[in-house]
Amino acid sequence: MWHSRKIPRLVSERTFHLTSPTFEADAKMELNRVCGIECQNELPAPSLSELEDSLSYETVFENGTRTLTRVKVQGLVLEPTLNITTKGASVRRKRQVYGTDSRFSILDKRFLTNFPFSTAVKLSTGCSGILISPRHVLTAAHCVHDGKDYVKGSKKLRVGLLKMRNKGGGRKRRGSRRSRREENGGDEREGSKENLKERAKAGRRRKESGRRGRVAEGRPSFQWTRVKNTHIPKGWATGGSGDAALDYDYALLELKRAHKKKYMELGISPTLKKLPGGMIHFSGFDHDRADQLVYRFCSVSDESSDLLYQYCDAESGSTGSGVYLRLKEPDKKNWKRKIIAVYSGHQWVDVHGVQKDYNVAVRITPLKYAQICLWMRGDDAHCAYG
Repeated sequence: MWHSRKIPRLVSERTFHLTSPTFEADAKMELNRVCGIECQNELPAPSLSELEDSLSYETVFENGTRTLTRVKVQGLVLEPTLNITTKGASVRRKRQVYGTDSRFSILDKRFLTNFPFSTAVKLSTGCSGILISPRHVLTAAHCVHDGKDYVKGSKKLRVGLLKMRNKGGGRKRRGSRRSRREENGGDEREGSKENLKERAKAGRRRKESGRRGRVAEGRPSFQWTRVKNTHIPKGWATGGSGDAALDYDYALLELKRAHKKKYMELGISPTLKKLPGGMIHFSGFDHDRADQLVYRFCSVSDESSDLLYQYCDAESGSTGSGVYLRLKEPDKKNWKRKIIAVYSGHQWVDVHGVQKDYNVAVRITPLKYAQICLWMRGDDAHCAYG
C-alpha cells in the first residue's frame, strides 16, 4: 500500500527581481565532479538555514525576466542524515547499454497514447519530462540550466506532448489529384490509358513505400506547447557562487496551455527496502532511438537521503524522465503509480577522490515534495500529505 506521510511546510517569504539571464550556456547531459552517495556519506547533515537557502528558488518567465523567492521551512524535524548504502551490491554498470539491451520501444499506439506512457514528454532542449498536472511538467534542472546560467534555447522552451501521426495524409492526396486535373485541363478522360498506367505505377510505389514504412508505424509525433515559466531550486541554480548540487537536479515547467491527458501523481520516495519488488520504472526519448518512446524497469543498487543509483539501460535524451514505482493496493484491480524521483542521467561522481560514472536519480524527499507542491499550487494549503 501507499502510505501517506505528513509533509513539512514550505512558505514563500520574499521575492526579489533579478537581472535577466543571458541564455548562453551549453546544455550538458553529463556533469563533472558532483557529490554522489559516497561523497555525501562524509558530509554533515545540512542545517535548517542551509536547507532554506537550497530550497529558495528562481523563476524565469517566458518574457525573459527572472525572480528569486526566499522560503522558510516549518514543521521539519531534523534527523541524522540517512545515507544508507546497500552492502554487497554488485558492481554498478555504466549508462551505455551493456550486454542485452533491456529497453523496450513503445510502438503500439494503444499503449503509446494511453497512461502511463502518455505522461512522458519531450523538451525542445533534447531532454525528457513527465506530466504531473494539467499544466505542469517535472524534469531535470540541467535540461534548462547548467548551474550558472540558463541553456541556449530555454528562453523559448517548448514541451512536446505525445500524439499519433495522421495516417495517409488524405488532404494532400486530394490536393495532388486536383492539381493533376488542372494540368490535364480539367478533363481526366484525355489520355486515359496513359493516366491508368501512371496510376498503377503510383499505386505500386505507394505499396512499396508502405511496406518500407511499416516499421515507422506507431512512431509518435508531438503537439508542442510553450512554457510559461520555469522553477529551479537555488541548490542547483547557484549562479557561479558554488558547484550545483546533484541533490537539486530537478525543475518544474508550467505550460502556457493546459492539456487534457491523464497525468501521474507525485509521491515521496520510500527507502529501498520498501520499494515494491525493489523495482523502479521510467520512459523517455533516448537519442539512439529517434522518434521512439523507450520504457525500462530495473532494480536500485544504492541509495542516500537524496539520490538513487540504479541499473537501468539508458542513453542521453532520457534524462529528466519521471522515475516511478507501481503497486497494487488490496481489493483494487488497477496498478497505482507514483513518481518518486527524477532521472538525472549518467553522471560522473566523486568516489574517494576518483571519478566514476553511475546512473543517478534524484529522490523526491518530503521537503522537495513540499517545494514542488508549492510551485504547482502557489501556496502550501494542499500540500500537507504526500
